[in-house]
Amino acid sequence: MKIAKYPEAAQFENLLKGPKGSPVVMLNLLKFNERAEGDEEGSGADAYGRYADKMRGIVEGQGGRFLWMGRADSQVIGESDVDFDVVAIVEYPNREAFVKIASSPEVAEIGTHRSAGLAGQWLIACTAAEKV
Repeated sequence: MKIAKYPEAAQFENLLKGPKGSPVVMLNLLKFNERAEGDEEGSGADAYGRYADKMRGIVEGQGGRFLWMGRADSQVIGESDVDFDVVAIVEYPNREAFVKIASSPEVAEIGTHRSAGLAGQWLIACTAAEKV
């Protein structure tokens, strides 16, 4: 099973094909390095935490919201060869805002913390549904 650190251009393009103008909720499944990589100190979770603290201010400054975060402690249904460490749910005003934020110079500047801490991630875009 493939996990990645950053989206590819085609994934951004596909995201932008989704519903326009409505909020998008990003489901983040995060796997941390045991130890931070590069010049970073501490655990991978510590390094990613430095990124997340700064990212919260950027996201909220653009009208987004951090909705929830918690530890992934057990998988109840299905199988995966990845044991994710943390689940985070973040709402953005729309898909365009997400892409603008994710590709901004401010986010690139704090990306060293993210790269040092993160072994990989699944990021799933979600929109509200009237019914299943």
